[in-house]
Amino acid sequence: MENPLTSVRQAVFRFAEGGAALSARYHRARLVGAEHLPRHGPLLLVGNHGVWGYETPAFFHLLHRATGRYPLGLAERGFFKIPLVRTVLPWLGGVEGTRENALRSLQEGQLVVCYPGGARETFKRSQGRYRLRWEHALGFVRLAMQAGVPVVPFAGFGVDDTFFWPPDEDRWCVRLAAEDKYRMPLVMGLGPLPLPVQLTFAVGEPHEPPPSGASESRVRAFRDRVAASVRRLLLRACHA
Repeated sequence: MENPLTSVRQAVFRFAEGGAALSARYHRARLVGAEHLPRHGPLLLVGNHGVWGYETPAFFHLLHRATGRYPLGLAERGFFKIPLVRTVLPWLGGVEGTRENALRSLQEGQLVVCYPGGARETFKRSQGRYRLRWEHALGFVRLAMQAGVPVVPFAGFGVDDTFFWPPDEDRWCVRLAAEDKYRMPLVMGLGPLPLPVQLTFAVGEPHEPPPSGASESRVRAFRDRVAASVRRLLLRACHA
């Protein structure tokens, strides 16, 4: 007899998969540069996050359609402090964004998606639209070095236009934790729906990480090189 929890998990996954496909259709979502996505083997995709992270299901849907693979997303650790979220998120392809989890996933040959900006980009204000918040983000570089896998940059355009910020936006924020990065802006859409803007995701050529044991300056230079690629891809996605 099938485990009831397994049945619930499968039902939740099917529901989420349908919702992701519907979101992609609603936003006329496109993926360019899919030739840089292998159908097998470990891969670390690194790119920008949209407001609320709303675009992620549509992006994951396009990745699956292009490669036949279900991506794993490295999720903000704070979400795993919420009881229901920490149960359901792994069912939907989200893993707690620790070095150990990420390394294990890559060693298993998974397609792993990383947003170095994390909550800083998800909970951005209007003046932060399409700005990368990677100030101290070196973890993805060290992960790629340790796992010995290339970093493939990507960029999503339209991801910061699905909602708009109300006037006096600083007033309309919910503090989820003591740190400022967890102050979630209460943005607005088309009634209960997001604005029907088109989402375009562009994937670039892989970058080989520095060798294990590389100097701190080389690690920072590699991060900056990947960030520059994401910015270029944003322009490509904008004009695609």
